[in-house]
Amino acid sequence: MSIPSVDLAKFTEGNDSERKSFVYELGRAYEDVGFVAVKNHGISDEMIAELYQYVKEYFSLPATVKKSYEIPELAGQRGYTSFGREHAKGSEAPDLKEFFQYGQTVLDNDPIKSEYPDNVQVKEIPEFSPTLLKAYQNFEKSGRALLKAIALYLGLDENYFEEYVINGNSILRAIHYPPITSEPKSAIRAEQHEDINLITLLVGASAEGLQILSKQGEWVGVTALPGQIVVNVGDMLQRLTNNRLRSTTHRVVNPPREHWGTSRFSIPFFLHPKGNMSLACLEDCINEEHPKAYPDTTAGEYLDERLREIGLKK
Repeated sequence: MSIPSVDLAKFTEGNDSERKSFVYELGRAYEDVGFVAVKNHGISDEMIAELYQYVKEYFSLPATVKKSYEIPELAGQRGYTSFGREHAKGSEAPDLKEFFQYGQTVLDNDPIKSEYPDNVQVKEIPEFSPTLLKAYQNFEKSGRALLKAIALYLGLDENYFEEYVINGNSILRAIHYPPITSEPKSAIRAEQHEDINLITLLVGASAEGLQILSKQGEWVGVTALPGQIVVNVGDMLQRLTNNRLRSTTHRVVNPPREHWGTSRFSIPFFLHPKGNMSLACLEDCINEEHPKAYPDTTAGEYLDERLREIGLKK
């Protein structure tokens, strides 16, 4: 499927006309599809290559070493989560993946630092954490620019999201789908789901497999062209906009049999706000045709609820 493509440079470096055009293109794409491919996103090919290099090194470590970086009380929000621990909401079948999560590093004196656990340092690969930090900061910068455009599309102040996403609770997740060594019980590596957060930024995975559910109820494959990242709406933004911007259902399917012996790597950046951000539906998104669809909640309360639903938190 050819998902809509937008050029972020039109917004970050363009004139008033180009910025308005970008805002409209992005907003319409999120109303119609929920996914866009973004070029000129500010994350260099060199940065992405370096990130994948160290991620592959980490997942090549012995299982006992990887397991030593799993901290169950953090509900997967920092460090390693072993194979089969997470499942999609509403599904009992575990996803066929293991992953490592890296969170916010507060570098100023924001008191919110006390709410975030420290990131897990992998001593076997000294370059791993510094590379994750650099990638995190790049993703965060691009995500903030996209949220400014989304705010304008919704008729909000351009900086509406800024106070919530600066030092927000975003997560960089490095995922490994191991080779398939026997006849799988399911054709799905990651069951259909919607992301929890505001938006998700995804740099090209190492193999195909991502599919989205179209408005016609058909599963269609999604790939981004070289130099593009895929960015989709998450459930928090859907709630905030009272379903005006839709969180698209997506999944990861198994590769063709001839590629069962290969790993798949994927590195999404889940852009989360601070926990105290209200997700109450925006007044301008509520009318007779679209009555309020969700009860009021905060980002922190909603995240806690969803982590329990997907099995990461008891």
